[in-house]
Amino acid sequence: MDRWLGVEEIAEHLGVSKDTVYAWIAKRSMPAHRVGRLWKFQKKEVDAWVKKGGASDELPRSSA
Repeated sequence: MDRWLGVEEIAEHLGVSKDTVYAWIAKRSMPAHRVGRLWKFQKKEVDAWVKKGGASDELPRSSA
């Protein structure tokens, strides 16, 4: 079984900041689990979420 990763470890795995990870939890339904006051992650869940486009920055295109 895969071990649980903390915010710092998952941020490093994805190449983003810890602030970005917290924003994705709040605004993009990033798969995270609360353990007491800590957020924990399963790498395979996060990788699947990224592959489905959960972390993409797609914005509506303007027709200007």
